[in-house]
Amino acid sequence: MEHAVLITVKDQPGTFYQLVRILTEHGANISYVDIIHSAAPEVQIYFEYDLAGGSAGVVAGFREIANVVHVETAPPFSKIYGKRIIIMGGGAQVAQVAVGAVSEADRHNIRGEKISVDTIPLVGEKELAAAVRAVVRLPRVRLLVLAGSLMGGEITRAVEEVRQKGLAVISLNMAGSVPDAADLVVSDPVQAGVMAVMAVADTAKFTLLRQQKKRY
Repeated sequence: MEHAVLITVKDQPGTFYQLVRILTEHGANISYVDIIHSAAPEVQIYFEYDLAGGSAGVVAGFREIANVVHVETAPPFSKIYGKRIIIMGGGAQVAQVAVGAVSEADRHNIRGEKISVDTIPLVGEKELAAAVRAVVRLPRVRLLVLAGSLMGGEITRAVEEVRQKGLAVISLNMAGSVPDAADLVVSDPVQAGVMAVMAVADTAKFTLLRQQKKRY
């Protein structure tokens, strides 16, 4: 069972170790952690973890730590924001892909899905390649859409790397070698956004694996 907890602590050495020790002692498997810097001298540490049964023992253990100020249980991000789609590239193209993705995500979220859409307009081969590689370090990302007029070189190598790590990539039909490296190529940016959401939605029958290396 997936659990989440937000802990406010005094910013002192060894506090993080003590928190992890409590989780370890209860057999919890940490799936995500984030440190939120708030007003000094306190910080907030957010954990998501898998644990059979309830988390009352874990929460009680946290509260016994001297540096802990407050402990609050919370719903995991997967139940709030759900699966994530990242769109990056040229501003005009990114905006059009987002129109399709947001409209389609709304249709599925009304039916019980949780799909969120994130965008970042970027220019430059090095900047885009670095952003592509960083996507796999973001939590809950299921698919990347590359929207632009020309992408290749180091961006293509970055696409190949993240696909090897299991990330699906949709590309607009553009100049350069990125379309050849992507899972799917779509000419219309709005349709690319729609297909991106359909590819990750459990409430859709569209399967990206059946479309690999096709162009629309």
